[in-house]
Amino acid sequence: MLENTTFFSNKLITWYLENKRELPWRKTKDPYRIWLSEIILQQTRVAQGLPYYLAFIDTFPTVFDLAEASQEKVLKLWQGLGYYSRARNLHETAKYVSETLNGEFPTNYTALLKLKGVGDYTASAIASICFNQAAAVVDGNVYRVLARVFGVATPINSTTGKKEFKKLAQQLIDVKQPRTYNQALMEFGARYCVPQNPKCETCIFNDGCEAYKNELVSTLPVKLKKSKIKKRYFNYMVVLSEDKKTILNQRTGKGIWQQLYEFPLVESKKEVSENELKKLPDFSTFSEEMDIDSISLYNEISVVHKLSHQHLFTRFWIVEVSPLRKKGVSLSEIEAYAVPVLIENFISNFSVFKN
Repeated sequence: MLENTTFFSNKLITWYLENKRELPWRKTKDPYRIWLSEIILQQTRVAQGLPYYLAFIDTFPTVFDLAEASQEKVLKLWQGLGYYSRARNLHETAKYVSETLNGEFPTNYTALLKLKGVGDYTASAIASICFNQAAAVVDGNVYRVLARVFGVATPINSTTGKKEFKKLAQQLIDVKQPRTYNQALMEFGARYCVPQNPKCETCIFNDGCEAYKNELVSTLPVKLKKSKIKKRYFNYMVVLSEDKKTILNQRTGKGIWQQLYEFPLVESKKEVSENELKKLPDFSTFSEEMDIDSISLYNEISVVHKLSHQHLFTRFWIVEVSPLRKKGVSLSEIEAYAVPVLIENFISNFSVFKN
């Protein structure tokens, strides 16, 4: 094990200064921009998150701009990033900072933790990057580096593991330059000590890395197995009326995609035929509100949309109807609505919505 923590941090920072990527949020210490980048990059790779960051900064240059926006506009701009609770929390926190804190973000780790959607990692990142406080960051990249270099086999998703890694990270942080150290550690994990096929032979720590010496690179870090993935079967009723309208419903429950829009949904216990579909209670409720002329299945093979704890087997049914009795959405305006990426992909590919 590397015994000298100063040696570890110095070597890491030297590597970072020579190899770091030029990223827009690294050119500022503005808490708003750092906070925004950290929320976007939660469970998101830099390559995917960067365009979203630039779009948010362009659309909402200040926390006041973000606070004044409608939730639907925020969700629409977030569309495709997933984990939409992040966007809702982002908006709520912007309003709180704008209205209650007069646009000034808290300046220390403890106060930052009180913001909605801000956990240990994000609070540590903002506190260190913006205010140079010695608050150690611990995310997936950090777990991986520390587990391998120091040979820690405690499961990273266990209560004991989280405490152990946080303690180790805090011991290792360079208190004189925590801003640089934290960014260096995250960068090294993201680009060098990667999950699969890390470049151990040329690694700056290979002479003292416990995992490398003991051939444990592929087994560290240890993670407890997740619960069984749940399978769900979604049938979306894509209504096309004679007056060129469709129906979108807003999801209001506490489950997935809260506040996003979707076509009328009929959930089943398995893939169903048209006759089986028509016998489902949710279909009966749906069909009572309109005069259906025809129903046809758009995709025989289900689109499998994978979420963290469930897989959605999705089929789209084209439902042609007479003019709607209820208020509908014009086909020409459908792209203005914030929808899950599953729905967005269908809309982008379905020819009717391209006209």
